[in-house]
Amino acid sequence: MQPRMVEAISWPRVSIVTPSYNQGRFIEGTIRSVLLQGYPNLEYIVIDGGSTDESLDIIKRYEPWLTYWVSEPDRGQSHAINKGFRIASGEVTAWLNSDDQYLPGTLKTIAEHAHRYPEAGAWAGGGRRIDPRSGRIIWERLPPGLEFSQILGWNKYYLPQPSCFLNRRVLKEEIYLDESYHLQMDFDLWLRISKRFSMIPIEEILSINLHHSKAKTVSLRFKNRAMAERWLILGKYGSHGSIIKEIEKFLSADVVVFLKNIFFALLNRYKKEKIVHKTGDDH
Repeated sequence: MQPRMVEAISWPRVSIVTPSYNQGRFIEGTIRSVLLQGYPNLEYIVIDGGSTDESLDIIKRYEPWLTYWVSEPDRGQSHAINKGFRIASGEVTAWLNSDDQYLPGTLKTIAEHAHRYPEAGAWAGGGRRIDPRSGRIIWERLPPGLEFSQILGWNKYYLPQPSCFLNRRVLKEEIYLDESYHLQMDFDLWLRISKRFSMIPIEEILSINLHHSKAKTVSLRFKNRAMAERWLILGKYGSHGSIIKEIEKFLSADVVVFLKNIFFALLNRYKKEKIVHKTGDDH
């Protein structure tokens, strides 16, 4: 079924918050992907954490088309997003990180679904991850199950965060992120929303996520923290069986890595000793 078009007079105000810190390499693409939506009732807010690279020059270049922007130290990504959410006045609210982008027509698609499902807590589409150097698509996913029990059971297959938009009118205080989380704050938010409201899946790709070396989701250190935060969140909702299974899997993987490291260390030592022994024989 084709979505019903909404008359221009009924476009809901959409507030987009972009948190950023030293993402000068990517932020212009993010800003342009929002502004070039051509959406008639847009509120765009940029919360910069005090960048020292070229980010501010880029933000200032687009200042005439921004509703609000600021550059000052903050307590991290979740705090920056919450700062933006407290300024936002839109009926529909979302955050778009400064290394992500919307695909053309995304905001109009969301407005149509907001018009069709006005009591939903959120509307969520699919996403695409690409390599920014080559443009190669790494993966493309439509949204997984969005009921509370389904979200609680997510493992490797997560909702692409840039493709999720929140209904500020019904969520009110539920919309704010828990600032104690730095990597799984979206997972925690989806659980809180789905526990009280419906989340509507949209079978379209709405956003692009850039896979690069400085992304938090790439770093092993951040991946370990993300796993720990996930276990804390699962524990909060009483999903202890899932935690135990994931810890066992995590530890098993660590043991395998540990044994492989020992094997290669011994192999290298053997090769070195063999070379030394062979050199001695030659004399």
